[in-house]
Amino acid sequence: MKIREERAGETGVIRRLLVGVFGRETEADLVDALRAEGVVAQALVAEDAGEIIGFLMLSRLEGPFPACALAPLAVDPLWQRHGIGTALIGAMETECDAVFVLGDPDYYGRFGFRADLAAGYACAFAGPYFLVRPHADIPATGQIFYPRAFAH
Repeated sequence: MKIREERAGETGVIRRLLVGVFGRETEADLVDALRAEGVVAQALVAEDAGEIIGFLMLSRLEGPFPACALAPLAVDPLWQRHGIGTALIGAMETECDAVFVLGDPDYYGRFGFRADLAAGYACAFAGPYFLVRPHADIPATGQIFYPRAFAH
């Protein structure tokens, strides 16, 4: 298995993966909208024997410092619990000072994401599942704006 940047022409395969993992088109539509909005900071795939089995996207946020949102993270159900999500998160490369995610604190906490550090930020997604992983010194409070695509 290898992790790499997505390539042109893979959007259909990635869309099918997202619909298969989540059982709906919401996340696939989000990815399409983020691409159309021009806010994608990074899109990674996990590949095994030429087959895309995982996907992760980072999109740029507006706020008091450079920040990104991690969404979505998806791994083919046949490949879950094999460290692929961990490998995708570990391969993230960003110039952002922090990465925010809306997700399970137990899962994302393993990778340094913390709800207590995100609690000081006003955001449409604020709450116990709003987490941040700082990559630099960031202020304790502020306001974070997600791209329009997240409002759908």
